[in-house]
Amino acid sequence: MQTSNWRLAKMAFLAYISASVSGRNGVSLAAAFTANAARSAGVSSRRSLTNAAAVAFLNRDRHDVSSAIGSNSNRLFSRTASTTCSAGSITALRQSTAVASDLEKNLGVSHPAYDIISTDIVHEFGAYCTLYRHKQSGAELLSVSTDDDNKCFGITFRTPPSDSTGVPHILEHSVLCGSRKYKTKDPFVQLLQGSLQTFLNAFTYPDRTCYVVASQNTKDFYNLINVYSDAVYHPRAISDPMVHAQEGWHLELEDVSAPLTYKGVVYNEMKGVYSSPDSLLQREAQQSIFPDNTYGVDSGGDPVDIPNLSFEQFAEFHAKFYHPGNSRIFFAGDDDVTKRLEIMDEYLRDFGPSPESKPASTIQWQPKKFEEPKKVRQPYPAGADQPETHMTMINWLLNDRPLAPVEEITVTVLDHLLMGTSSAILRKTLMESGLGDAITGGGLMSELMQGTFSVGLKGVAPENVDKVEELIIETLNKVTEEGFSEDAIAASMNTIEFDMREFNTGSFPKGLSLMLGSMREWIYDRSPTEALKFEEPLNELKASIAESGSKVFQDMIREFMLENNHRTTIEMYPSKTLEEEQLKAERERLLKIKESLSEEQLQAIIDKTITLKKLQAAEDPPEARATIPKLDLSDLKREVTEYPIEVIENEADSGVTFVKHELGSTSGIAYANLAVDVSGLPLEDVPLLPLFTRIMMENGAGDLDSVALSRKIGMHTGGVSVSAMLSEANKEGQPEGVVGTGEYLLSKILISGKSTADKIDELFSIFDLILRDANLDAKSKIIEILREARSEKESTVQGSGHAIANARIRSRYNVMGYINEKMSGVSSLDTVKALLKQAEDDFPSLLARLENIRNTILDNNTCRNGMILDITGDSAVFEKIQPSVEKFLNQLPGDSDGAKLQNFYILPHPWAKQAKDEMVANAPLADEGFVVPTQVSYVGKGGRLYSEGERVSGSTAVVSRYLGTGYMWDNVRVIGGAYGGFCQFQPRDGVFSFLSYRDPNLAGTIDVYDGASGALMKSVEEMEKDPEALATAIIGAIADMDGALSPDRKGSVAFKRWLARESPEQRQRYRDEVLNTKPSDFKEFAERLKALKDPSSAVVSSKSAFENAAKSGKAFALKDVM
Repeated sequence: MQTSNWRLAKMAFLAYISASVSGRNGVSLAAAFTANAARSAGVSSRRSLTNAAAVAFLNRDRHDVSSAIGSNSNRLFSRTASTTCSAGSITALRQSTAVASDLEKNLGVSHPAYDIISTDIVHEFGAYCTLYRHKQSGAELLSVSTDDDNKCFGITFRTPPSDSTGVPHILEHSVLCGSRKYKTKDPFVQLLQGSLQTFLNAFTYPDRTCYVVASQNTKDFYNLINVYSDAVYHPRAISDPMVHAQEGWHLELEDVSAPLTYKGVVYNEMKGVYSSPDSLLQREAQQSIFPDNTYGVDSGGDPVDIPNLSFEQFAEFHAKFYHPGNSRIFFAGDDDVTKRLEIMDEYLRDFGPSPESKPASTIQWQPKKFEEPKKVRQPYPAGADQPETHMTMINWLLNDRPLAPVEEITVTVLDHLLMGTSSAILRKTLMESGLGDAITGGGLMSELMQGTFSVGLKGVAPENVDKVEELIIETLNKVTEEGFSEDAIAASMNTIEFDMREFNTGSFPKGLSLMLGSMREWIYDRSPTEALKFEEPLNELKASIAESGSKVFQDMIREFMLENNHRTTIEMYPSKTLEEEQLKAERERLLKIKESLSEEQLQAIIDKTITLKKLQAAEDPPEARATIPKLDLSDLKREVTEYPIEVIENEADSGVTFVKHELGSTSGIAYANLAVDVSGLPLEDVPLLPLFTRIMMENGAGDLDSVALSRKIGMHTGGVSVSAMLSEANKEGQPEGVVGTGEYLLSKILISGKSTADKIDELFSIFDLILRDANLDAKSKIIEILREARSEKESTVQGSGHAIANARIRSRYNVMGYINEKMSGVSSLDTVKALLKQAEDDFPSLLARLENIRNTILDNNTCRNGMILDITGDSAVFEKIQPSVEKFLNQLPGDSDGAKLQNFYILPHPWAKQAKDEMVANAPLADEGFVVPTQVSYVGKGGRLYSEGERVSGSTAVVSRYLGTGYMWDNVRVIGGAYGGFCQFQPRDGVFSFLSYRDPNLAGTIDVYDGASGALMKSVEEMEKDPEALATAIIGAIADMDGALSPDRKGSVAFKRWLARESPEQRQRYRDEVLNTKPSDFKEFAERLKALKDPSSAVVSSKSAFENAAKSGKAFALKDVM
């Protein structure tokens, strides 16, 4: 998987994953106003914590003062403040003596096929590491032993491209399409269908390609290692041109009179990437700042250049860069070290030495050589009615030499000081300037050999473009002269240290984070384990600050930025004709090619098209399928995993419900959520909740302005966030497992945060402060937030149209789906625009609505009855915080003996009736098309698979997943050329939806959807004849249910289950039904799918694509979004 460039790579990758699996738990977190996409996606894309800190980048639940997903904070120190976030207060990676002793035995385990290069203990992460070199092949292997049962394996190759044909990206896709030992067309899909994997993917950087798997099941883990190892070293792709044609590009022609077209998965993926103005801006930035080395070309591929890649060049690239001598092999977890070495030796001993491999892949330094800064102007595609605003971004190349560890952690903290929160000085100054709508660039990027710093604005009036650059330079000069305050430094330092010590990677494997952190240095022939250590450089930085305060940061700004002429300023200006110009250029290019071909050559293309489609549509023969290693149903755990929960109503006579999750260890951290009921609000004010929750965090509270509030959070906690939450609930007295109406739900504002146990009073005081006294009277700030939200929501529609289409479809069938869409779907863009106009023209009326929200939710008579305090911690945490909990609950607003709210498990929610009435007009059962400037489509279609009151079996999870990883993959992705094709079924609402991602087709994809029931019916016979195929489908469904969870996630899952009033018996019943799925369940599902009730479509695409679809009989009610 690759996106436009290294800035957006993991951001879009993770967004893609999360969007395609969202909604499984029946809980929605409205994010209509979450700050800009790069920031919301987290540190991975724009502020990778260098070296050691990089290992935590996959945490998707960071709490930031400006968004629900962002940076962490904890008071560390200043010259006048004591350290509270330390190895003593967070104990994340301290093993017992016995565990440490067992792990230490894994250091230096010998094997005759390997030399030991070094051994090391990374105490920061409890990692016992041995670096090996395979004697025969020269491959390096890092064996990391930890007490983590979520085992991780990866192979990384250094793959610097010399052009923008996308060869490393296409190869990344292609090597997983069959190999020497594993003979099916796509072993990756077979693993996806029937493995217990907790991570299974690959991704392309500008200078490396990574293949990663993880599993908690040891047998499964070894299966994954074998398939991936054989794939990268012995792929079918280098001897079969059809793989290159399918995954990369090919000319397609089915009739000599028809026009030639380009097809290919990567080709269409990258057309989708470069439909985004943000991606175009980032590409220009990367290529302008790196004119002389491999970073100056596009490893993902430029759609204009991709068709220049021949099969021979493709195969040569593999031969040059995929020798084991150019690979870095990584293991982490609690599996046996000797077994690791034995498995890899089976593959590595096929190769002799290749002394030229590493030198040939060496990344050359880009010297900082500009005598003066450079400027670049390029167009971006704009809609017909889109405002004529520009985007501008300044980019610095920071270093042309290796940075010392202390420099790397210093520049990370500096980035946080400048850009890390909404109150950070550079971000705040730019947003408050009124020169643009939203931040772009986002600051430091340090995952490559050379770091860069990029920042700018989008939504800039043409006359203000130069002013943005002037303001950035002026702000940096001011900081250099005045320095940062002690409080600012302390807050940012604690942000970084808390994050590193907590080492919370959410649902992603810790081993993956360790691998990516080590690779930051290892890929450049430096120490992989030194890359993971942070104690020494962190202490060195602390000492420097203690001695000279802000000077270390001021000196760094001066050296790396102000006195550094190697910078570029990119200006992107709107073009309402660019999209059509690009389509015209492609048509003319293809026409010229066709005119140059003879009849025989054209017939050869037709024959190749037919052959390729036959190959794509053909089933793998039984003997090929038999080569794929499999698990058995007996390998599965039959019991549902339950997490601790204790519910105490009226805790300490406060009138508030207290929910506790006491786990074995949370490393001394308390994870807290205060849920406040909002059901008393009128439905018309519900779309304001995302704005209201963001104001609670970003505009100060009580006597604290926004900067002081941000620093208080940074100094004393691990982060705080506020969000709106809807949770669908089981109606009391109604059988569990039946489709609901969406009328029975809980609506809350959720104030979330984390801290060490000794700082819980500070955390609670912040909760109370922002709940009672957030500053709502802030016209300029609210206008700033709304402009940013408008910009980012437009980008979301354009780049994540599948999620937009899915939300729109679901809004038509269910009250909760409708309310969710109002808050965060495409209709919320209209809400944002209307609120912006109200804020600009009649702010007092908007302020009155916001104040009414607060007054309503804090109604003295009822508010405590609707409050829930939910905390996850270990026994030591709960013992320490209990007095603080009781004190906090009794200080909350409201009367402890006040009136009770309605019982939401008996009566429909107050919003339900009005929402049902509105749905008739606002969410009609119609085929809707949303027009944006794009070269691809996001095609959605759905309907009612089960009606209200019908019972849904767990077998539906098996069948739905089988359909998505089989028929949809084959027909939408492999044959259709889309980057993604999947389906989603939610048992709670009974709605089934088909979705595609970066799709070159529109009408044809809907035809694929319409053929799904017939294809599924044909599979019933296969299931009856082949019990292994059925078992594979069941195993894949169980894998979705059994992912590894961090401590806070365990508490969150238990809390959501309790809110929904879902019983352990129902969960076990559902799992049993999954495990006992029969072929007849596939038949029933197919029959329901064929008779899908009230079907409708929602598509995000271009005007020309909708016009072509109409010619094919697929008409849509169109709406211009931009």
